Amino acid sequence: MAFEEKDMEELEDEVETFENTEDTEEKEENSEESAEEPDEEQSEEDKLKAELAESKDKYLRLMAEYDNFRKRSAKERLELSASVKGDTVADILPVIDNFERALNTETEDEAYKQGIEMIFKQFNDALTKLGIEAIDPVGETFDPNIANAVNQIEDPELGENVVAQVFQKGYRIGDKVIRYAMVVVANP
Repeated sequence: MAFEEKDMEELEDEVETFENTEDTEEKEENSEESAEEPDEEQSEEDKLKAELAESKDKYLRLMAEYDNFRKRSAKERLELSASVKGDTVADILPVIDNFERALNTETEDEAYKQGIEMIFKQFNDALTKLGIEAIDPVGETFDPNIANAVNQIEDPELGENVVAQVFQKGYRIGDKVIRYAMVVVANP
């Protein structure tokens, strides 16, 4: 019996060891699975964070691009508007020149002269509303950016490179010259 008790005890120890081994393996598997799950969750979370960061970056770039497009379009619209105004006014400027010449002509009919003055004033008011200003550089130093010199004279009363006379007024809208003034320059 002692032998059977000893064998029995050994068998119980083996069964216990086997069960412990099985439990240990199961725990290891569970721990591996649980270790894999957080890694999967972690990597999934990292993927989502990376995707969110990428989407946010794309969104910010798109917004910046749209803002640049909007500003560029507004600037182009203003430039186009000024260009169209300038081209239109350039076609009307000879009419204004003729009205100015008519004003300088002597006449005995005062009503006629007042009519011409009123029309000329209306033209000038319309140009002012459009943001167009006359260039009349008499007495100023000659500037080739706003005037064309068509003649030169010697005049001791005027300084060097001073505009002595304007044959034809120039016009500009903002910084853009629509028509250059035609001038006579003294003492070049």
